[in-house]
Amino acid sequence: MASAGTSRAQVLEPDAVPLGERLRRRRQALGLTLKDVADGAGLSVGFISQAERELTVPSLSSLASISRVLETHVTEFLSQPEGRSPTTRHNERPVYAVNNDSLNYERLSASFKGSVLNSVIVHEPPGYRSEPIQHEGEELFFVLSGAITVEVEGEATVMGAGDSIHFASTRRHSSWNHTDQPTSILHVCTMDVFGDNAADTDKPGNRAGHDTGRSETNKKPSK
Repeated sequence: MASAGTSRAQVLEPDAVPLGERLRRRRQALGLTLKDVADGAGLSVGFISQAERELTVPSLSSLASISRVLETHVTEFLSQPEGRSPTTRHNERPVYAVNNDSLNYERLSASFKGSVLNSVIVHEPPGYRSEPIQHEGEELFFVLSGAITVEVEGEATVMGAGDSIHFASTRRHSSWNHTDQPTSILHVCTMDVFGDNAADTDKPGNRAGHDTGRSETNKKPSK
């Protein structure tokens, strides 16, 4: 298994235009404000603004939530390995990232008719702190190596290797690698972070679960 500082990680962006610029262009094309996107994705206005200005990098879950609000498939912003095989090998899995300075991922779960679980190994660099988010579904963290602090609705839990936490994703949550060493985590969720089931919006956990409060007649001008 690769480490958080692995040189194998690939930045899999399907476009040469920076991610933040593409997010901003799409938001403005839909006539959405920063608040519209933040409310719909379960994130803060400040985070959306920073993501568009390339001051921070969305996690996989956050990017999936933002993509839904922007009515765009997540693969338009990030190419990811396909889950064709039910088996993965530790020395064969591609390690990918949204940005060289952000989290690294290894996809574990396969995609098949009726599948609900989505899982990755997440490699968090020292000091990394994720953005607080809430969305539909549920998720589980299992610490493989290192240590991490997970905060759910304001309650912080310090976890070490072998520890786990399982919670409803509708509760606002975030994580923080509070150490000076990389941390690796098994992350399992029901949110479709890979975009495999984009057309199946009725599947549990397959939506961000937040109404933007927008209609064709009340779109707000972009800012």
